[in-house]
Amino acid sequence: MKRPITICSGQFGDLPLEELCKLMHSIGYDGLELACQSHVDVHKVLTDDQYVADLKGTLSKYNMGLWAIGGHLIGQCVGDNWDPRLDNFAPAALSGKPDEIRAWAIEEMKCIARAAQKLEVKVVTCFLGSPIWAYWYSFPQTPPEMVEAGFQRIKELWTPIFDVFDECGVKFALEVHPTEIAFDYYSTLKLMETFEWRETLGLNFDPSHLVWKCVDPCVFLRDFAKRIYHVHMKDVKVKLDGRTGILGSHIEFGDTRRGWNFVSLGHGNVDFDGIIRELNQMGYRGPLSVEWEDSGMERIYGATEACEFVRGVDFKPSDVAFD
Repeated sequence: MKRPITICSGQFGDLPLEELCKLMHSIGYDGLELACQSHVDVHKVLTDDQYVADLKGTLSKYNMGLWAIGGHLIGQCVGDNWDPRLDNFAPAALSGKPDEIRAWAIEEMKCIARAAQKLEVKVVTCFLGSPIWAYWYSFPQTPPEMVEAGFQRIKELWTPIFDVFDECGVKFALEVHPTEIAFDYYSTLKLMETFEWRETLGLNFDPSHLVWKCVDPCVFLRDFAKRIYHVHMKDVKVKLDGRTGILGSHIEFGDTRRGWNFVSLGHGNVDFDGIIRELNQMGYRGPLSVEWEDSGMERIYGATEACEFVRGVDFKPSDVAFD
């Protein structure tokens, strides 16, 4: 049996759930990865059984599965140091109130775990935020003690949340990503060690964020195989032409002057063949969730070709031995 192909709903947050289900079913997707702030009201999940029945009924009507829900923006508010951009992720009434935003996000993440349990979803994809992302380049000098304090702060903030995840039987899948406490190979390793390889904490593998940082996604998969709880299918095109660099030059996504851009699947530099081989070797049978982002392409066209691309590349492992 092939892995289910799903699509993240966040990039289609303007579409009502039923319209989104109808569209993605017609394209050929097997399910959705629903974003909490656009397509799942976690408080209604916890308090309104009719809302849950309606949500499940809409998914069922279009034969759409649900293997994961996403809480990325809320999770970011837990671990970040506040700046005005974070106000966009929290309720308007909390704008400019760092302590209140963090407290809200902590409780909201606990609600997401409980909502996932009620929806019979075993994985929440998410961000952790980072109190030390701004210090990634050591000038002014960043002493090791400051880095260690940042990791310990994340452990302090997230341990009570992970306790609730454990109570609910739900796994947390961190997307290794810029602005996160774990943004590349060794920061991910340090995070796992900081949490003493707590089983609650795993990874939402997304190769696009590794490639532009020159990290090999296949090596990453192989070394963290036991912690891969969910997989994003997302591509990136790196184009260093002598003027461009990987830091982006403060140029917005989609601008062709950038050194790299997220692109529709199959248009970039990600080795999806190698990734599928690693997933086969580790026995990953979960969903392949398309996170479609391409600022230079119409999104329905892109979502359609992305679904076809994943179906073409998701081959089964061999069941016979050669030589």
